[in-house]
Amino acid sequence: MQFYNTINTNKNIMNTTELKGNWNELKGKLKQQYADLTDDDLLYEEGKEDELYGKVQQKLGKTKEEVQKIISDL
Repeated sequence: MQFYNTINTNKNIMNTTELKGNWNELKGKLKQQYADLTDDDLLYEEGKEDELYGKVQQKLGKTKEEVQKIISDL
């Protein structure tokens, strides 16, 4: 439960289930919006959401919170 609360501290932040269920659609939108992102950067692996956020964070030069907001706003 602690992981869920950490990832869902803001109403705008998607929980893990929502992220997983919509990932292909979100991935396409992210690639349209940020051409620097590759399929490897956006590879979703269950249980490794933090790693995914880290890759996107590094590529875009944003904080984890900014990346989470970008994803939840799509």
